[in-house]
Amino acid sequence: MKNNQWMSLLGLANRARKITSGEELTVKEIRSGNAKLILLSEDASQNTAKKIMDKSNSYNVPVKMVPDREMLGQSIGKEARVVVAVLDNGFAKKLLTLLD
Repeated sequence: MKNNQWMSLLGLANRARKITSGEELTVKEIRSGNAKLILLSEDASQNTAKKIMDKSNSYNVPVKMVPDREMLGQSIGKEARVVVAVLDNGFAKKLLTLLD
């Protein structure tokens, strides 16, 4: 049940234009201070995971792992996505509680 809840909420955040996806855009949002939460798929490449984790840690942005890239992409209505940045505090807080 919780699985569907976080996916639905992420879809809602996407429709509200409060997320960005993709490695480079996510890193850009982390650097600019806009990213409130990072969702990273467990099947991300080691290089991508390290880059996102290092950048998130240095800017104190929480990172949550999600099962796979297909699920992450499906929740925002796109093809497979490895990383998504949530840009809104409200969505980020709710997603954190749903993913814990």
